[in-house]
Amino acid sequence: MRHRIAVVGSGPAGLTFARVLHRHGYPVTVLERDPAPDARPPGGTLDLHEGLGQLALDKAGLLAEFQTLSRPEGQAMRILDTDGTVLRDWQPRADDRANPEIDRRQLRDLLLGPLDVQWGRGVTHVVPGTRDGVLVHFTDGRQETFDLVIGADGAWSRIRPAVSSATPHYTGVTSVETSLDDVDTRHPDLARLIGDGSMAVYGVNRALVAQRNSGGHVKVHAQFRAPLDWHTNLDLADVEAVRSSLLALFDGWAASVLGLLRHGTAFVHRPLYVLPVSHTWTHVPGVTLLGDAAHLMPPLGAGANLAMLEGAELAESLTTGPGDLDDTVRAFEEQMWARAGRWAKITTAGLERLVSPDPAEALALFDQVQPS
Repeated sequence: MRHRIAVVGSGPAGLTFARVLHRHGYPVTVLERDPAPDARPPGGTLDLHEGLGQLALDKAGLLAEFQTLSRPEGQAMRILDTDGTVLRDWQPRADDRANPEIDRRQLRDLLLGPLDVQWGRGVTHVVPGTRDGVLVHFTDGRQETFDLVIGADGAWSRIRPAVSSATPHYTGVTSVETSLDDVDTRHPDLARLIGDGSMAVYGVNRALVAQRNSGGHVKVHAQFRAPLDWHTNLDLADVEAVRSSLLALFDGWAASVLGLLRHGTAFVHRPLYVLPVSHTWTHVPGVTLLGDAAHLMPPLGAGANLAMLEGAELAESLTTGPGDLDDTVRAFEEQMWARAGRWAKITTAGLERLVSPDPAEALALFDQVQPS
């Protein structure tokens, strides 16, 4: 008899898990609280690493399609000084496929494929250890039972409390996101400043990062160290008030750089939260976690990659034979914890250096990790 398996969340982790199971002919229920795929903006762009996210897509049989959609030129990275001086300008080789970029919307649509996602099915909590399995409670008051429930529902997971009492804590770094549309036509000077991929400017305890998406769209992130309530006297819904506050925060930076803020169309407040670096839990039969639900870490290019590979690996392990479901999940968790713990340490240290009292730390980190 096939196990009744549900994954909560239709992000990269949950969809990769479901897609690999589907490829092997195993049924899986995908539960998503959003009422439709386009119910909210999908976010920016992701760089998928050869040994992580790309490996996951290969396990799902989607690597060739990803290579068609992705943007290898998006790997380009420029570092500027606050006066606008270009300090580093790294360009990938024509055949470089180490970390090509893909828009989150494109990745989501690629992973969705033939999957039958149950949209508008928000989960409030799960109760493991019932007579019939894991009892899932929905926002509409209904209930359903599964043999295995995978929490792939992000930073504020509704599944996590079934296995862990940990909750995300604020890093001390806030990001305010804005965006530019049709940048090559409407803002050609900024387009040249950004280049083909990403551009970053680092100052004392603050940074501006711009990243190209497809179709001339650019995401801009103003990052800075501040108390969580830094905006107490600021109406975050007032675009011009937020713009003025950010321009004051980055006062003295080159006018060319500040154009990223002056031309931003809207602002979204995103304080950066993380889970403890070595987050583990006592195994609970019938429930486990993937991605940000399991190991929320600073957004430095590892989280989505890890989440996708975890989803693919867990799905593969569930399809390799008639082994005990609980033993399979327990072994997966041990492997996930070890790898995620290493990456959490790397990204936590990276955030400390990128938004630092000494901007030279960010440049030194770039030199350490960027190919020559």
